[in-house]
Amino acid sequence: MCKLLKGVYAVNFNCGMLLLSCISLDRYIAIVQATRSFRLRARTLTRSKLICLAVWALSVAISGSTFAFNQKYSTQGREVCEPRYHSVSGAITWKLLMLWLELLFGFFIPLVFMSFCYLFIVKTLVQAQNSKRHQAIRVIIAVVLVFLACQIPHNMVLLVTTANLGRMNRSCSGEKLLGYTRNVTEVLAFLHCCLNPVLYAFVGQKFRSYFLKVARDLWLVRRQPKASGFSCSRKPSETFISRQTSETMDDNASSFTM
Repeated sequence: MCKLLKGVYAVNFNCGMLLLSCISLDRYIAIVQATRSFRLRARTLTRSKLICLAVWALSVAISGSTFAFNQKYSTQGREVCEPRYHSVSGAITWKLLMLWLELLFGFFIPLVFMSFCYLFIVKTLVQAQNSKRHQAIRVIIAVVLVFLACQIPHNMVLLVTTANLGRMNRSCSGEKLLGYTRNVTEVLAFLHCCLNPVLYAFVGQKFRSYFLKVARDLWLVRRQPKASGFSCSRKPSETFISRQTSETMDDNASSFTM
């Protein structure tokens, strides 16, 4: 159970960060490469399952050492679930490898993708004559700021942990403080995963209006009297169908805000 919990924890974190990079690239293609977006996205959609499978496989490979070394054992009168190594030199090597992999795939690669893609997206939206460009730019700014606010503290702690590995003059109080800080920043980093659906879906005008329409229709169905017969019970569904058919495709700027 120890290996499973720690492994699933690592796989989900790495997978979430890599999927953020894929989302950024998808938005870049849809907006910046608008003239080729239909052809490129058509190819991407046909291979979407393979892309997701590749992301999950890479996440499992990155987290392989977590599955291999984490064990449940007793230390100082209490049981812990932590990595356990056979030698001191091997422990330092594996810890450094795990920390650098987490920093690389959990922060630096998504940061590079987001910076590159969103910079060109904002540049394209500023030049476009579109009524929804300001909303799209606000969503981009919110996505980047939340990513930085949630990920920078955790990765700063990882950098400090990496720098302290192998040092002989570490104090016990300093290590305890670093451990507590890492736990808090890990919670903050995983909070980012909870905020992503809000940023990428519920903030978007198209998704929000569609969600409100569905909720309104469901509320009308529940409010219908049971004795009204079939003619009355069909009204909410007919209203929903008419609304659905009256919706039109938005332009490329609205594709970012969904």
